[in-house]
Amino acid sequence: MVERIQPGDVIRPGRPSTVGRYGPLARLNHWITAASLMLLAISGLALFTPALYFLTDLFGGGQNTRAFHPWIGVVLFVSFYVFFLQLWRANLPQRVDIVWLSRFRDLISGNEERLPELGKYNAGQKFIFWSMAGLILLLIATGIVVWDQYFGEYFSVPTKRVAILVHSISAVLAICVFILHVYAAIWTRGTLRAMTRGDVTAGWAWRHHRKWLRELNGRRKVGPAE
Repeated sequence: MVERIQPGDVIRPGRPSTVGRYGPLARLNHWITAASLMLLAISGLALFTPALYFLTDLFGGGQNTRAFHPWIGVVLFVSFYVFFLQLWRANLPQRVDIVWLSRFRDLISGNEERLPELGKYNAGQKFIFWSMAGLILLLIATGIVVWDQYFGEYFSVPTKRVAILVHSISAVLAICVFILHVYAAIWTRGTLRAMTRGDVTAGWAWRHHRKWLRELNGRRKVGPAE
C-alpha cells in the first residue's frame, strides 16, 4: 500500500537534515484540540463529583463552568475533525501494524532494528487517533442530548440518563487515551519537536518511520537546504 504523503511532508537537506512533518496550521489545530480536551477534562471532572467542585473556581464558579463546558466541547469536536480530515488516510490500518504489535517487546527494550519499516504512523499512534475519533463522536452526541439549554425538550428523562452514563464513561476513556498520548510523546525522544517546530531530524524519521522517509525520497519530496 502506497504511503499517503501530506502537503508539508518534505526532506530538507542540512546539518542535520530534517523532515517536515506538520505545517503551521496543523500544529495550531493540534494545540487547540489539546487545550480544549484539557479544559473539558477539568470542567467535566468538576461537574462530575463534589470532591472536585473546587475546580469550578478556574472558570468563575459552577454556573460558568456549566455554561462553558458544552461550548468547549463544540470547539474540540470542530478542531479535532478538521485534523481528522487531514490525517485519516495516513492512519488507515495496514498489515504491517500487526507485525509491529507482535514485536512490541522489541520496542520497549529499545531493539527497534527488529521492527518492520513503518509509514508516517505506527499502530500505537493509529490506535490513539481512531480511539479519539470514536470517543469524541460519542461525547458530542451524548453532550447534545443532555444540553438542556438548547435541546432539553427533544429528549426524555430516561434517554438523558443513559446519555449521561455513556458521556461519563467516554470522558474517562478519552482522558486515559490522552494521558497515553502524552506519555508516548515524551517517552519517544524527538517526537514533541514535530508538534512544536513542525519537523523531525532525518535520523529520527529513519529510526521510527523508515518507510515514510523512503517514500518521501522516492517521490523526490526534497526541499531547499536549511
